[in-house]
Amino acid sequence: MTLLLATSAEAQTQPRYLAKVPEYITTPNAVDTRIGKLTFFDGLPDVETVQRVYDNLDFSRGVEAFLSGVPAASVYAVCKGLDEVGVKRNGGIAITEDLIDARQLFLTANSTTVYVITCMDLKDGPVVIDVPPGVLGPVDDAYFRWVTDVGLTGPDKGEGGKYLFVPPGYTGEIPDGYFVAKSPTFGNLMFYRAFVKQGDIAGAVAAVKSKARIYPLSSANAPPTQAFVNLSGTQMNTIHANTFYFYEEINEVIQHEPGDAFDPEIVGMFASIGIKKGKPFAPDERMKGILTDAVAVANATARAILFAPRDERVRIFPDRQWGTGFVGGSYAFLNDGERMLDARTLFHYYATGITPAMANAKLGTGSAYAFSARDSKGEYLDGGKTYKITLPSPIPVGQFWSLTVYDGQTRSMLETDQRSAGLDSNDKNIKKNEDGSVTVWFAPKAPAGQESNWVQTTAGKGWNSLLRLYAPLEPWFDKSWKPGDFERVD
Repeated sequence: MTLLLATSAEAQTQPRYLAKVPEYITTPNAVDTRIGKLTFFDGLPDVETVQRVYDNLDFSRGVEAFLSGVPAASVYAVCKGLDEVGVKRNGGIAITEDLIDARQLFLTANSTTVYVITCMDLKDGPVVIDVPPGVLGPVDDAYFRWVTDVGLTGPDKGEGGKYLFVPPGYTGEIPDGYFVAKSPTFGNLMFYRAFVKQGDIAGAVAAVKSKARIYPLSSANAPPTQAFVNLSGTQMNTIHANTFYFYEEINEVIQHEPGDAFDPEIVGMFASIGIKKGKPFAPDERMKGILTDAVAVANATARAILFAPRDERVRIFPDRQWGTGFVGGSYAFLNDGERMLDARTLFHYYATGITPAMANAKLGTGSAYAFSARDSKGEYLDGGKTYKITLPSPIPVGQFWSLTVYDGQTRSMLETDQRSAGLDSNDKNIKKNEDGSVTVWFAPKAPAGQESNWVQTTAGKGWNSLLRLYAPLEPWFDKSWKPGDFERVD
């Protein structure tokens, strides 16, 4: 009788419209996770669970905001650094009249070339830039997206000319006689190389100064006298923050740019942590603590992606430690519909500037790049140790090659007593081996008899190196030539 009553009661409590609910769509009353125990009443999160998951959501979005926001913060930091040394937007042009060294903090800058850099702000209308002949470089927008090249790979084909940069939403008249580039953002960064011929740095600088100009289109009939600022010898910073201040940098960008200047997903992510156009960025104590933690984890993540990549496509040769900054050869980090997020972070955390000419060098033109932070055994390079590397002969370049060392912290040139922070094949003192190959040594002090082939490092500092091949030749592309690894010899 008891059994019959219980069965009858159960039947009465079953809904008339009963679904067959799969277990995998339900939420248990309690579950242990990496953020703690989460508890529910029939799928309804309790107070403690709600707090935990919102803290985790804010934290994870803070991490992603860093990893996705590095390009924007990097452009902002470059233009802010230039402004602080007197290179004003729309009016100033920076030039390294005596090349660059470790006193100027630039991501992976090269000490063998004359750099010319300027920042534009198109908020008040179009800006004109006069480009001299024979230079090479890109213009990127406020998110380091490519806008156009100038010089040899640009529409002027190396002959120089006038470029007109037009802001988003511009409806005014566009006059004839310009190479026109329409940018999706107000902020833009131009930097190009002026080639030094036969060691004549002063000649390269003079050629730039005779032609280079920047001014608003409204002043085209009477351009002001051009202001040049020599960066050589100055102490300055152009590298974005790796602390909570990073989010302040992103906020400055978001407040200045049009609301639709960036991908809505990224704008929404920034907004989710309080960085929203037209509103102050004022996180409360809880949120600031979460974002301070998030940026620490995000910075560590970016460094892991760069210096310990798990993407096998980063490695150029299966038996070498050399990696590429352009996975898949895409300057937009695209692959069959996929935005390669880690590849984008890797490049922009390490370097500045983006152009198809960098990502996909052509035979005998442009430049090819390879970076390494590890020795032949896979250990990080140690500034207190001695290493050597051999570049087999013939080195496949139509112009020249260079090896530069960079600080593991700043990704800028390593601070030593050696100004160039590297070697390049234009140096006539470099010794070749009997077979024509070149062995370069890296150590705090030059090994005996290797002074001409020595790059100085610093004890107690990690370092990494970029190999640049200018006008790379076929053996680089078909991989029949490959550089040696850094071999520790002490």
